[in-house]
Amino acid sequence: MQQLLQQHCAASGCSQKLLRLTKILLLCVLAIYFLSYYRTELQGQRCALALPRPLRYALRPPERCDFCANIQSVPRLSNLTPAQFEAEYAYSGAPVIVTDAMQNWTATTLFDYWYFRDVYRKAKRKERIRDCQFLPYKTGFRDIYEALDMTEARVNLEPNESPWYFGWSNCHAETAEEFRRHYGRPYFLPERSENNAVDWFFIGTAGLGAQMHIDNVRLPSWQAQLAGSKRWLLVPPPECYFQCKRFDVVVQQGDIIVLDTNRWYHQTFVQPGAISLTIGAEYD
Repeated sequence: MQQLLQQHCAASGCSQKLLRLTKILLLCVLAIYFLSYYRTELQGQRCALALPRPLRYALRPPERCDFCANIQSVPRLSNLTPAQFEAEYAYSGAPVIVTDAMQNWTATTLFDYWYFRDVYRKAKRKERIRDCQFLPYKTGFRDIYEALDMTEARVNLEPNESPWYFGWSNCHAETAEEFRRHYGRPYFLPERSENNAVDWFFIGTAGLGAQMHIDNVRLPSWQAQLAGSKRWLLVPPPECYFQCKRFDVVVQQGDIIVLDTNRWYHQTFVQPGAISLTIGAEYD
């Protein structure tokens, strides 16, 4: 492009000043693009370099569609043995909802916005907590402490208040120890499997949760609906559109959805009513 401009200027007699102004304009356009990308994609994430989401999706290797081709529905099951789960769901890519896996968890009655606020305020080494990955979505919060400093009116989504939804990873040992006293490893996971060392929390009011996306992770994961309910829209990758179905399911309080989020595109919507609170982790 610069060579064409130089040739044009040579023919028309324009000055070098115009070339400099053109370069500055191009740099400004690039700066605006990367600033916008930072604010929408990277804010709250602890990464040195990442590709924009559209480019990541474009460069994603195609999936073999056998993981979803024969799936007709997302079953809701209980009394699922680890052997049955391993044989039919654990590593197949088929989504499933387990309805009875939180019966002994005190987190279902203890965890809420105010509980997390109090735990994090009392925690030591707050700078370590800020190093954990934080997902602001569309709230604009910069970190977990800003997100846990809302007024009671906004927390409860009273009239004229803005909805909110955010997530964070629990990579801080002190708070992780406190939280894990109140929930455990889902009973149906294969006996030889282990949870990822880092758990994830997602909390928010009615409305859009996470926008349509696919994760860049190695392992399948489970997500437990501790409070409220959340609608999941599951869509196969583009190369499988004509071989696989899309699904629209609601995960109710007390349910655990198991899903390979590295294969299924997914979008979530918090349902009207109680604040949605979920916790999840990858498993091997």
